[in-house]
Amino acid sequence: MGEQVKAGVVTGEDYIKVVRAAKEGGYALPAVNVVGTNSINAVLEAAAKAKSDVIVQLSNGGAQFYAGKGYPDSSEAKVLGAVSAAQHVHLLAERYGVCVVLHTDHANKKLIPWIEALLEQGERFYELHGKPLYSSHMLDLSEETLEENVGECARILERMAKIDMSIEIELGVTGGEEDGVGHDIDESADNAKLYTQPEDVLYAYKTLNPLGHFSVAASFGNVHGVYKPGNVKLRPEILKHSQALVQSEFGTDANPLDLVFHGGSGSEKSKITEAVGYGVFKMNIDTDTQFAFAKEVGGYVETTPRAFKHQIDPDSGKPYKKVYDPRMFMRAGESGVVERLQEAFADLGAVGKSAAQS
Repeated sequence: MGEQVKAGVVTGEDYIKVVRAAKEGGYALPAVNVVGTNSINAVLEAAAKAKSDVIVQLSNGGAQFYAGKGYPDSSEAKVLGAVSAAQHVHLLAERYGVCVVLHTDHANKKLIPWIEALLEQGERFYELHGKPLYSSHMLDLSEETLEENVGECARILERMAKIDMSIEIELGVTGGEEDGVGHDIDESADNAKLYTQPEDVLYAYKTLNPLGHFSVAASFGNVHGVYKPGNVKLRPEILKHSQALVQSEFGTDANPLDLVFHGGSGSEKSKITEAVGYGVFKMNIDTDTQFAFAKEVGGYVETTPRAFKHQIDPDSGKPYKKVYDPRMFMRAGESGVVERLQEAFADLGAVGKSAAQS
């Protein structure tokens, strides 16, 4: 077991300790996209059940939904929703007894104002509490040139480092789409853009490492969503080559890069294990947990379908209030997420390995 830290939201040096513990322990953490208190609570429950740390993350669309789809200003909703969700996690995470990383997912060039607005909120939070609101934010500028991508990430990281935050960057592209941010995939699985070049990773390391902590979502054929077998060819050895190049150039220990596996839903378990061995500490999962929630809700509705058409049964006169109570079917959905995440924790080798102090 590596260095232990206090349970709850981890930021700054404590976040780095959690990352280090995962890499040294040969496991990784699921990063689960959430959209409301139900999904957040399910993730925290799942982590506590597995005795594992976890990453809670919001896309811009998830943050907007958290604030309410009816909120009149969608841009403001993306900020306020992200702030509200973070406050919810800060309030509850410690009580679940595990370490929780708070993160925002894909933000492309047009969403940089969203990140900057969240940084303003984070700076205020830091002044009050001595820690940032979020552990890290992601900038996905993979559609831009390498120089613009890394240069803009450097500009943001300099600001983030002042309040003990980390940045996640993307090199190469992750196919598919995550709340409007993403790329088409070439079904031949030979699309060069889906495979990051180690030299690009080296360039990013040279630029960003002196500024603060960063992680890299390097593409090795991974995509968002779930596709039929054969459409996607994962090549985790690309991660190995990137690590080796940085180690050779800078004389570091093995696996110096903190790597991220995007598009984890539906991935082959052997490829997940291989990627973790190359320094992946974080695997994103969204599509599979969405389906796990929906499947259980659907199953619940199917058990008493009349309750979702009539308040009172037209034949027996029996009231259905206890059946259509939203807490019933939403809890069913939460339970589905908790169960699916036990599989994810196991696949990543994280069960029973929380860095939180006992």
